[in-house]
Amino acid sequence: MSEICLFAAAPCHFAQHLASADAPPLPARVAVRAVRSYQSPKCIRPEPEPMKARVTVTLKPGVLDPQGEAIRHALGSLGFAGVEGVRQGKVIELDLAESDPARAEAEAARMAETLLANLVIENYRVEIV
Repeated sequence: MSEICLFAAAPCHFAQHLASADAPPLPARVAVRAVRSYQSPKCIRPEPEPMKARVTVTLKPGVLDPQGEAIRHALGSLGFAGVEGVRQGKVIELDLAESDPARAEAEAARMAETLLANLVIENYRVEIV
């Protein structure tokens, strides 16, 4: 990843350009910005984008789901025939500062096991999106 100059919003190689004798002249406004950014260190590396993790928590197959049954009944009352079963769950989306997908997935799994899912009656699935 190349450095970006905050003043010029372009790759940070203006100092090399200005030092080159055979380089075509830069417009005055760009040259002033380049000199300013070169004199005061305003060049930064872009931050890596945060990882997004999606944790899906559902009840285990043998666990009774009264909320799912209520949803199934309500759908039948509204005229949606043919719904034989409903399992209700929850989806949690996390913005993680981690930039490595494997570590982000492991961190989200630890969160699910610690807080987001009740492992006695629920399963969870982690996806990095």
